[in-house]
Amino acid sequence: MATTLDKTKRHWWQSAVFYQIYPKSFQDTNGDGVGDLPGIISRLDYLADLGIDGIWLSPVCQSPQVDNGYDISDYRAIDPMFGTMEDMETLIREADKRGISIIFDLVLNHSSDQHRWFLEAKKSKDNPYHDYYIWRDGDGTNPPNDMRATFGGPAWTYVPELRQWYFHQFAPQQPDLNWENPAVREELYAMIRYWVDKGIGGFRLDVIDQIGKDPDRKITGNGPRVHEFFQELSREAFIKEGLVSVGEAWGADVERAKRYSAHDGSELSMVFQFEHICLDQTTWEKWDMAPLHLPDLKACMCRWQQGLHGVGWNSLFMNNHDLPRIVSRWGNDTTYRVESAKMLATMLHGMEGTPYIFQGEEIGMTNIRLPLEQYVDVEIHNVYKERTEKGYDPEAVMESIWARGRDNARTPMQWDDSELAGFTTVEPWLPIHDNHTEINVEAALTDPDSIYHYYKKLIQLRKTYSVFRDGAFTLLDPADDKVFAYTRDNEYGHLLVVCNFTDEWLEYELPEEYAQAEVLLTNYREGAPGLRPYEAAMFYYEEERV
Repeated sequence: MATTLDKTKRHWWQSAVFYQIYPKSFQDTNGDGVGDLPGIISRLDYLADLGIDGIWLSPVCQSPQVDNGYDISDYRAIDPMFGTMEDMETLIREADKRGISIIFDLVLNHSSDQHRWFLEAKKSKDNPYHDYYIWRDGDGTNPPNDMRATFGGPAWTYVPELRQWYFHQFAPQQPDLNWENPAVREELYAMIRYWVDKGIGGFRLDVIDQIGKDPDRKITGNGPRVHEFFQELSREAFIKEGLVSVGEAWGADVERAKRYSAHDGSELSMVFQFEHICLDQTTWEKWDMAPLHLPDLKACMCRWQQGLHGVGWNSLFMNNHDLPRIVSRWGNDTTYRVESAKMLATMLHGMEGTPYIFQGEEIGMTNIRLPLEQYVDVEIHNVYKERTEKGYDPEAVMESIWARGRDNARTPMQWDDSELAGFTTVEPWLPIHDNHTEINVEAALTDPDSIYHYYKKLIQLRKTYSVFRDGAFTLLDPADDKVFAYTRDNEYGHLLVVCNFTDEWLEYELPEEYAQAEVLLTNYREGAPGLRPYEAAMFYYEEERV
């Protein structure tokens, strides 16, 4: 069972481990090929056994599903695809019985174009909901400026009957909300309080740093009023003691994150920042890939570990619904899949922050290669169209999609080796990976050396040793391009984490003070000199043993 934490304490989440569920792909119970809330309820014991304390639940609110639920048409309704409000209430209640909080995914930057507010907004400029969105006058010939949407195309769409353009940072079906309008903010705060009253333990806030946008100045993230908006959001909506708020902030740097996640709780509990995830690309676009240079990763992680220590709080992650599988990206998903998956987990879970495990990560699920027509994600189809029209080689575009496409993370959860992986009884909404016959939960549970059992040990270590929560971070050998090693130190104990990022057998000598330290965890059964391919280990000693 999950360790019980006192969730009335404001900072309970500093000792917690969260697990992200992408509901469409987790567990189908009604035979429509799509995961649902009853499916999640049916797997709660599995998650409790893993040891997690919270579930980050990707959007389940009513939606046309243009962007897989991140286009909400009714914030107070459950999409029938996932079940009913009664199912949601049962999930909250049953998770709580197991010591697990539900962290609800909310999109406050934009709504669906099918939301009642936007349907009203398009009726006339005088409609009270018109100012819930961002409009600029025009004749339909040229957009207000040359801003581009994240998913491709202009960031402005024209409505002829109004002779106006509306602003959208993502798909045209996701118009941006106008946070300058106090009525919008109060509507959103009231909606959050509605979910808190139902027992939600916190919120993950999608692209939240973009609510302070100023499109006339081409400012999206970290706009001039963003801190004011965060503070009002915390004051008006996040009023329940112990409620956790997690802000997705692609544009955050360390200094901004210190304010976003200050320990006084004036803004957010913690941030999702993505600097480390962008290191293996040659431009700001994720499709322009490059090999990971390990010293860059080490420097980045060190900057965040030391920058937020004692003043802010970070989320620890390498996988989520928007990212490819990390074992395929920075590990070796063939010869050393198990070893490299464990190594990457060791590197991350030894750091200060709240770890997030994305569904399937704990069993080492990998990227998938599909023909273009089998992908569902709007971003994949848009990037293929845009890049091939610009003259990119179609095969090269597909290679980048296979490596970086978001559907890599969204393939159905692999529960067993049966034909449909125990996920469904009919054709699933997205194809199941062929390797589910080898990589699945059933096999992982029966193998004491599996990635799953390794994650259980990592989670337990974080709950047992305070150095994981508040130890100071020191990077060792910053220029080493093969080994990532660091220490964590507090008044009670000292931790050394060593990770070989290569498939080579390396010479390595422990720092003298750790020569007699306890080996808390290693991803190889027997000891050996040096570091074997993708070997990882954690060493620990307490002050009195110096």
